[in-house]
Amino acid sequence: MNNYELMVIFTPVLSDDEFKAAQKKFTTLVTDNGGQIVAENPWGLKSLAYPIQKKTTGLYWVAEFTAPSDFNEKLKIQLLRDESVLRHMVTRLDKYAVEYNQKKRSGVPTGTEKAAEVNNG
Repeated sequence: MNNYELMVIFTPVLSDDEFKAAQKKFTTLVTDNGGQIVAENPWGLKSLAYPIQKKTTGLYWVAEFTAPSDFNEKLKIQLLRDESVLRHMVTRLDKYAVEYNQKKRSGVPTGTEKAAEVNNG
């Protein structure tokens, strides 16, 4: 089992219920294929850096999951088939990224806070 992070940008015309249904569809796909969802984070509506399909905003959703390595191809096919998905990216996480995400979720200092304070201050 490998650790992955999935970021999906859905079309902004989805209602809240449709957005939640789309999230549920992909979390179910992961669990039905022997994977496990570690964390989900719906970011909501954000501006895009450049227009995609004449849209300047998108509904962002990030999920961290564990799954067998052969699952990625199945996931990619389903993401490409779904018309509500503008873009997607699956990233394999190494042990340091997994540890960092766990610290970030639990509120433990990750070491990047000081850099953020300097930039904002």
